[in-house]
Amino acid sequence: MISKQEQAEFLAEAMPYIKKYNDKLLVIKYGGNAMINEELKTSVMRDLVLLQLVGIKVVLVHGGGPEISEMLKRVGIESRFVNGLRYTDAETAEIVRMVLAGKINKALVNQLETCGGKAVGLSGIDGHMLGCEKESEELGFVGKIVDVDIRIIEDCLKSGYIPVISTVGYDNFGNVYNINADTAASVIAGALQAESMILMTDIRGLLEDKNDEKSLIKKVYVSDIPSLIKQGIISGGMIPKIECCKEAIRRGVKKVFITDGRVNHSILMELLSEEGMGTMFVNGD
Repeated sequence: MISKQEQAEFLAEAMPYIKKYNDKLLVIKYGGNAMINEELKTSVMRDLVLLQLVGIKVVLVHGGGPEISEMLKRVGIESRFVNGLRYTDAETAEIVRMVLAGKINKALVNQLETCGGKAVGLSGIDGHMLGCEKESEELGFVGKIVDVDIRIIEDCLKSGYIPVISTVGYDNFGNVYNINADTAASVIAGALQAESMILMTDIRGLLEDKNDEKSLIKKVYVSDIPSLIKQGIISGGMIPKIECCKEAIRRGVKKVFITDGRVNHSILMELLSEEGMGTMFVNGD
């Protein structure tokens, strides 16, 4: 529990950052432990409402892998992964839509509203937001985004709502697609020309030594990413995640953060403090 003095000091430090982000757009990809732990979930929702109240335009993009796996198990469908991506046949795609656009999405909207915010639930199918084609035949209906229409998101923001977006997409033949949430967040953030994007994860950020959480790299220029991959600092599951950071910057997002969703108020500490919380990715040399 922090003291009143520490709370006051944080607010004083946050003031210039609140001013800086006022009326700016922030996209948050919500996932990992912060979606499972009820205390963390409440903390995140309250933080998003606070950001909305101080004049920051917030867009929340979410996945829901564990809940999809649980539902598939309940209906007797075995989860299968190819190179870390869920194989999605037509039947699985319908369950993905039910879990993401139905159960999880509406629960998040309800929590935001309960915390005093204004939120509306959307999927990539609504307003034909995220048009897709198959990423590859071996993955089934895993979507590669080929068309983005952000008008419905902009309408929600203009009306004072937090758009809560589940990552399912469509095509012109009536098919439903399962889209990687990191990928969807980077494409949406780029289309909106967001000031910043935050990817919530279950690690501190990019570590120089993956076995030492104290080896956090605070700032990465996207031009250095190939070298960091070559050195093995970026490896395994971090490669596609950081490629999404790079893609968001390429599309015009000014800053992208990978931050630790296991920590209460990590979003506030990342955005509204001098020191930040995780790893920041920016353009430049």
